[in-house]
Parts: sequence; structure tokens; C-alpha cells
Amino acid sequence: MLAELAMEAGLPEGVLNIVHGTHELLGLFDDDDIKAVSFVGSNVAGMHIYARAAAKGKRVQANMGAKNHVVVMPDANVNALVAAGFGAAGQRCMALSTVVFVGGSKLWESKLLEHAKALKVNVGTKPDADLGPVISKQAKERIHKLIQSGVESGARLVLDGRNIVVLGYESGNFIDPTILSDVTANMECYKEEIFGPVLLMEADSLEEAINIINENKYGNGASIFTTSSVAARKFQAEIEAGQVGINVSSSFALFLIYWQQGLICWRSQFLRSELEFKTRKMTKYQEGD
Repeated sequence: MLAELAMEAGLPEGVLNIVHGTHELLGLFDDDDIKAVSFVGSNVAGMHIYARAAAKGKRVQANMGAKNHVVVMPDANVNALVAAGFGAAGQRCMALSTVVFVGGSKLWESKLLEHAKALKVNVGTKPDADLGPVISKQAKERIHKLIQSGVESGARLVLDGRNIVVLGYESGNFIDPTILSDVTANMECYKEEIFGPVLLMEADSLEEAINIINENKYGNGASIFTTSSVAARKFQAEIEAGQVGINVSSSFALFLIYWQQGLICWRSQFLRSELEFKTRKMTKYQEGD
């Protein structure tokens, strides 16, 4: 569909090429006509692509893995959190995956649960669909396993979306909005990029919330919801993330990436740095210079 739309828009043939596959496609990076490679995706795939392309002397940048946090202060409004967490079935690199409630999450759970239950899961081409399927059967199974590992580690399953069946697409890779609460930093469902449910954590103070985020190996995006300018400034000054939001979710537009253990490249993939990455510079001299 994406390729068809690009062609209809007038993109010349050969500019956009979409190839489906897995590790067998790594041979593409051996081609001498490919001078540079940009990648966004999982750590495993990114490391393979980086090693393969770099070994051939190609310019490579790879953004891998993501964990986006939102800190909710007691004076915040949480209505914007639902779209940030469940939009695109949680499969955006800027999708909200962890909410840290300062002072406890119990007062907020009912509101979040109400909004999450109202979302409709269906085929993405349906006009009434709020969420579509995850990308593959393997992705669905991985999300299920991480949810279960959270439960087995002591997390509380506030909303379980694993058993959804969409009429006419009974074998589809659908997952209803899922919420895990009482999550701790040592749980696998928190440490790994889940690309699915929203996780709920608690912190006694803003300082503790900031420490939780800074200690996570991914430093993609982080936001705070608060009416306190003092709290907002403290968060902005002390948080270690590439993108920082104040009363906006982490689904804002990408401008800079600072993934603590998820970035292999000489520059960011955005704005001027991206143009420089894709530009071959040359110094020319001529008589009279």
C-alpha cells in the first residue's frame, strides 16, 4: 500500500523499493552500489546489519531498541496518555511504554482503564478501528510472553488483552490494550522493549522517578505531566533522554535520538545530521584558487 501511494504521488520508479524478509536479506548490504545504510529496529537485527555493512566499508547508522517513559505527578491530567501508549498498537519507536506515577498509581488506574477499554481493535483499514494488529505472529507471541513474565514476576494484570478475537480475522495478530501495574525495574517486561502494552510503575518522589528512567538502558524519549513549573524544570535539567516533553507525550516528532545503548552512528538520523550522513563531501581545487 505504501509503495502504491508513493507511485501515485509521482515518485520515480526505483527510488522506493520494499523487500520483505529476514536475515537472508543481509546480502543486500554487500552490493557495491550501496554506499550507506540507515536502520531503525530491534537490537539483534541492528547489530547484524551494522557489522555486515561496516565490514564492507559502508557508512552505517543504526537506531535500535527504545523505552519511552512518562512521569505523572499528582496534579497531572492523563487523558493524553492513552493515544501515546496504545496508538499503532504500541509499535512506534516513540510509543509510550512505561508510566511512572509519583505518589502511587491507584488513583489513576480507573481513568486509564476506562479510556483503554473504549479503544476498538480491528483491521487497520476499517474506519472505526483505533488499533490494528501487531506486525507478525512472532511479535504477538513475544508480547504475550513478556506479559506473562510480568505476571509471574509479581506484576498485577489490570487489563488483559491477550484473548481478543476479531470477527472474520480469527487468526489475526491482534492484542487488545493491556495494562500491567506494580511493575518493578528488575522485571523482564520492563527491561525489554515490549512494543505492546503500557506498563505502570510507582515512585515515591520525582527524584526516584528520574532515577528509574536514567538507569534504564534505553534513553529515547521521556515526558512529565505536571502543573508545577519547578517540577518541570527539574525534570528537564536532570533527565537523560534524547527527547524531553513537558505536558506532551513521547509521541512527538523525532528530532534527536540519544538511546543510551541503542544508537550506533556518528550522528543523529534527523535534521542536518541526516543530510550530512547522506552527503559525500569533496574538496576541489582549480588554477587560480
